[in-house]
Formats: sequence, C-alpha cells, structure tokens
Amino acid sequence: MIRSMTAFGNARADLEQGTLALELRSVNSRYLDLYFRLPDELRHTETPLRELLTANLGRGKVEIRASYTRNAGTELATLDPAWLRHLAEQLQTARSVLPEVTPPRLAELFNWPGQRGNDALDPQAWGAACLQAAKQALVQLQEGREREGQRLAATMLECADGVARILESVDEHLPQLLADHREKLAAKLRESVEAAFPGGFAHISGPELSERLAQEANLFALRIDVAEELARLRSHLEELRHLLGGGSKAKAKADGKRSGGSAGKRLDFLFQEMNREANTLGSKASSMEVTRAAMDLKLLIEQMREQAQNIE
Repeated sequence: MIRSMTAFGNARADLEQGTLALELRSVNSRYLDLYFRLPDELRHTETPLRELLTANLGRGKVEIRASYTRNAGTELATLDPAWLRHLAEQLQTARSVLPEVTPPRLAELFNWPGQRGNDALDPQAWGAACLQAAKQALVQLQEGREREGQRLAATMLECADGVARILESVDEHLPQLLADHREKLAAKLRESVEAAFPGGFAHISGPELSERLAQEANLFALRIDVAEELARLRSHLEELRHLLGGGSKAKAKADGKRSGGSAGKRLDFLFQEMNREANTLGSKASSMEVTRAAMDLKLLIEQMREQAQNIE
C-alpha cells in the first residue's frame, strides 16, 4: 500500500465538562518525527499518543495539536459562595495596605485557579477523550495519505511507461546500430593499417586480414553493447511496478514488515540503481539516438525520484 506523507486529520470529543479538539498534520520527512502542541492540562497524554502514532505511522513529520473548551454552563454553576466571601476578605486585607487595589472582574472569577471543585481537568476522562479523538483523526489522516499515495503512484507509473517505451525503441534499433558501427570501425581499421604499413601485410591474405579486423571490431562492439543495461533497467521497472501495484492491505503490510516497512526508501534506492544504469547507457552510447535515449531516461527517473520523496 503506497501512502503519501502529506495529509491532515482532525476530530472532536465531547465531555460533560467541555469539548476537546485534536489535529494531526503530516508532511514528508526522512524519519518519523512527532511534534506535540498540547496545553499543560493535557501534557500527560503525550506518551499514549506517541505510542499510538508510532505503531501506525512509518515516516513523516507529524504535528499533534490539541485544545479544549469548557462548557460555559458548567463553569457558572461551580462558583462557590464561601470562596467568594473568603476572596472578599482577602481583598479588604489588601486594600488596608494598598487602597488602590481593584476588585476582580466576573470573567476573572470564573477562571480563577483553584476556586472551583472541578477546576483541574479529570486526567482519566480527558486523557481517554484525547486518545479517542486521536484515533479518529488518525483514520482520517491515513485515508488522506492513501489517496495522495495512489495519485503519486499513478504519476510514477506513467513515467515508468515512458521508460519502457524508450527501452523498447533502443532495443529495436540496437542490432542495426551495432552492425553499422562494426562496419564503420572495420573500414577505418583497414584504412589505418594500409596507411601505416603500405604493403607491410602482403604476407597476410585478404580474407585473413579481414577476419582479424572483424575480430577487433567485434571486441569493440561488445564494449559498446548496452543490452545488459537494458535488461537491468527492465528488471528495475518490474520491481517498480510491483512496489506501486499495491495488492491486499494484509499482504502489503506483511511485505512491508519483511522489507523494512518503508516503500519510500525502497523506491529511492531503486531509482538510484536505475539512474546508474542510465548513466552507463549514456557512457556507452555510440549514436545520437542512444545518447538522446539516455538523457530522456534520466529525466523520467528524476521525475519519479522527486515523487517518491513524499512516499512513506
């Protein structure tokens, strides 16, 4: 299963005390990097959230942002008259020394630390709500990653089809290119030998000289033969289509565990190998057609490599 590392997920959880909102934002990264943006009251949920995300995500820079809002009705019902009287006494004591002290506003009383019996968040209730919201957001995040991953895979498969067409074109012209080059090389060798040693090879018969020149031409033709590079590139294309083909989720998950769990890293290595073969093809090029083909191959491989940078 090909997944992108770029996605977004959010969810909410409603409690009697209020509402919790959680967001997951993911972008590409070489490893799995988790960044938490949690209020102090929810800081205790960082460890279970980290365990949840680590168990379900392989790579990516993921930002986890949570916030909560109290229900206004709950806050109004918790103002304690005894506490208010105690606060008034403290205010009179302060004014006896500092007469300019002003009384607190009503909104400040509602949010005064420690004045309500339920001022502190219930760690168990809010922690469970945070995990519930994280699981829902994670499902949304994974669905977004899969959709984007399929689009990236489709783009790379189009490039792979272009690579296959180039290989087929080179393969079709290769026999004629080798024959033409062998003939030109044999003619140049014969001209060079006759020019350097006029009559020096009189003791060698024409057929024997032609045979030796053909042997030299064949040896050089072997050095410029790119059939091996074409075969390896085709093999890499088969592996690429296998990685991008998907299959069942269970099989893809099992394959991921056996292979290290990162399709993105496998693709990156594969494109490095393909680029190496394209470079060798270009260095062996004996005609403008093969040179052009090698350049086009490198361009398509680079396009696929850029797409793979965002795959988990």
